[in-house]
Amino acid sequence: MKFFVDTADIDAIRELNDLGMVDGVTTNPSLIKKSGRDILEVTKEICDLVSGPVSAEVVATEADAMIAEGRRLAEIAENIAVKVPLTWDGLKACKTLSDEGRMVNVTLCFSANQALLAAKAGATFISPFIGRLDDLNIDGMELIADIREIYDNYGFETQILAASIRTANHMSDAAKIGADVATAPPAVIKAMANHVLTDKGLAQFVKDAADAGIKIV
Repeated sequence: MKFFVDTADIDAIRELNDLGMVDGVTTNPSLIKKSGRDILEVTKEICDLVSGPVSAEVVATEADAMIAEGRRLAEIAENIAVKVPLTWDGLKACKTLSDEGRMVNVTLCFSANQALLAAKAGATFISPFIGRLDDLNIDGMELIADIREIYDNYGFETQILAASIRTANHMSDAAKIGADVATAPPAVIKAMANHVLTDKGLAQFVKDAADAGIKIV
């Protein structure tokens, strides 16, 4: 499963990228706002830093305006994936932009029917939101499984990008189901390394090494 990092924080992206943990980046207007930077400037810097897809989201809601914004965003770099919402206008924009050879990430997906429409419209990525479904006491992983089954049934090439990831368990669950990509905040990706038994075992090793006076360099 590919890891996309869900942030516009350049330092956080660089740290994970240097470790080989970044296959792409996703941003949205909320993350751009949090960065406090111009969308075109920070997106260009991210694209220069990572080689994989960088999702940059339109802010328009009408199809023609989305298409115009998508074309402008795609001019930033070759690895831009234009991010559009899963609305009827968003699907129109997806179809036009994908027909022009641009990567398109259709976001805010909450049903298998929506995911089917996005695939038919030529989406490169579909972004089902796991955490927001969980907030409503709906199992977000069931949606990932349903989309996986539908896409496999008909050979759709649209990649399932598990989004709204809240926990390390979300990452492993998405991987087991067969999501192509998971996008998560840096803190969640780093939390995947944590385990209480690892901490306990390491503490014992450190104590024993100190008691034995073990030195390597």
